[in-house]
Amino acid sequence: MANSPAGTATRATVDPAGFRSLMTAHPVGVTIVTALGPDGEPWGMTCSSLTGVSLQPATLLVCLRDRSPTLAALLRTSAFAVNLLHDRAEPVARLFSSGAPDRFEKTVWDPDPESGVPHLVEDAHTIADCEVSETLAVGDHVVVFGRVHRVAHHATGPAGPLLYGMRQYWSLPDPADDGSER
Repeated sequence: MANSPAGTATRATVDPAGFRSLMTAHPVGVTIVTALGPDGEPWGMTCSSLTGVSLQPATLLVCLRDRSPTLAALLRTSAFAVNLLHDRAEPVARLFSSGAPDRFEKTVWDPDPESGVPHLVEDAHTIADCEVSETLAVGDHVVVFGRVHRVAHHATGPAGPLLYGMRQYWSLPDPADDGSER
């Protein structure tokens, strides 16, 4: 597959503000990508760039800032977890997007028994444990392809996904609540 069609000129891209306005208009599920550094220190960041890639082998991708310490940790150990946040986890999503150095002291997490990668068991309805299979640098981000080795569901009751779009966090209405009086 060619990188660009033959005979086409490279055109300028839209400015960052224009691109940001496009992407914020597209609501997405909110995740926190976590990793364990080689020194045993937990790392994590809020991420809304998650896509399923393949069923065989089970592969997903996340896009992380190229200067992220979380990216550096997961590249050194080749292991990471994708914590899919439930609709009550907005505070932890904000915490992990803030860059606060004490974020793991302010939230409950358990190390995965096999890899030690942090699992945010109280804030995630589902967690995927992954191994880095490939990376691709694109602009100021790195696309990380992860082979999914295990999926764990942690919902203790009805919980929808936490969403982000239009520059705000939100969730879907509970389908069991149709708005009618009982």
